[in-house]
Amino acid sequence: MLVIGLNANSTEPRGLRTITNTAFKPGEILKFRIHYGIMDAGEATLEVKSDYTNLGGRDCYHFVGNGKSVGAFDWFFKVRDRYESVVDKDAMVPWLFVRRVNEGGYIINQNVSFNHYSDSAKSEKATIAIPDNTQDLVSSFYYARTIDFTNAKEGDIFEITGYLDDAIFPMNLRFLGREIVSSKKGDFRCIKLRPMLQQGRVFKDQEDMTIWVSDDQNKIPVRVQADILVGSIKMDLVDYANLAGPPAIVK
Repeated sequence: MLVIGLNANSTEPRGLRTITNTAFKPGEILKFRIHYGIMDAGEATLEVKSDYTNLGGRDCYHFVGNGKSVGAFDWFFKVRDRYESVVDKDAMVPWLFVRRVNEGGYIINQNVSFNHYSDSAKSEKATIAIPDNTQDLVSSFYYARTIDFTNAKEGDIFEITGYLDDAIFPMNLRFLGREIVSSKKGDFRCIKLRPMLQQGRVFKDQEDMTIWVSDDQNKIPVRVQADILVGSIKMDLVDYANLAGPPAIVK
């Protein structure tokens, strides 16, 4: 684990929110199956590690995501990805983002430290200025789960600022309503969301992904569908453990 140089005596970072989180807790594990077209292509896990960490006197969550290709897909396009994020427990902003990507021989090893005292993000290649509450790829997912969608109306936009590859971009979520989604774990009442995406490298359009999350305090992803430059991907929830509250399964 990398250590970020934060001064424990520093004043409260400018502009940081205080977030009330009832959506997840340490020990939570989510497991998914990934399909590329009709092929069974991969599996992924998201975990809230039980090893609380402290940076600069601030308690943090440790989030870890792993993904890998399986079966015949693994023969011709091997994927071994690992993402980690150390996130401020109160403000739900990242202090550290670790990215280890191996996708068909395309390799990325990236460490990014965020300093919300100076509003900056530092990677191996550059240090850039960031707006308040900037999120990485992993922290944005967990922050989004803390959003209250109770009174949301179709078309409402929830703003999130994202960081990737030394650049800042919007990761806003559009609320599309509520639906019932079937899964291996049962039929879930779900909130339907559409995130804004980075166009060009993987996605043809900014709105090529749709996410269904459970309509309960947990807001766990039940299904993700995305059109990409070379086909379509679907990710389905197959198992979970240690949720913060009861899931919204239709009886």
